[in-house]
Amino acid sequence: MGIVPLAKALELAQEYDLDLVEVAANARPPVCKLMDYGKFKYESAMKAREARKNQAHTVIKEMKLRPKIDPHDYDTKKGHVVRFLKQGDKVKITIMFRGREQSRPELGYRLLQRLAEDVQDLGFVESNPKQDGRNMIMVLGPHKKKTEAMAEARQAQEARKAEAKANPGKSQNAAEVDHDVDDAEAPAEASAEA
Repeated sequence: MGIVPLAKALELAQEYDLDLVEVAANARPPVCKLMDYGKFKYESAMKAREARKNQAHTVIKEMKLRPKIDPHDYDTKKGHVVRFLKQGDKVKITIMFRGREQSRPELGYRLLQRLAEDVQDLGFVESNPKQDGRNMIMVLGPHKKKTEAMAEARQAQEARKAEAKANPGKSQNAAEVDHDVDDAEAPAEASAEA
């Protein structure tokens, strides 16, 4: 519109039933805009809310091990580390030494190296193993970012919902059982006909 006196700008705002909003106060002359201010505030609040929803907080999960861990316990702990890395979280692995175990830090170092090799497809060693008093600490970081992991989880959940809508009244396990029963009955019917 160009440069307009304040009185005329207010008159235009009233005529169109809009608000006169100052956009750039420090400009010479000040820049104003005709808009519905309530609608503008609502839309900006919705954008901020959506941005917060997609925002990811970096979380460091911790897993504690002992140097003489049982193989089954190791597999269980490794499964937790894998789950954390898939969710896009960092994992701090702590090995706690007691008594004479403190004289054998190489056991803890080997255990941490083994764990790092087992999960190298999901994460990388962010902080190499280092001795900290009675503990040895290593930090693993995920290859994919938290936001990517959240998006994948959301897509998987939507796919499960779509599957549930497509097959109402059947759980996924029930569908698999029905499929297995159909396969088992088919050869029996074919041999009876022959």
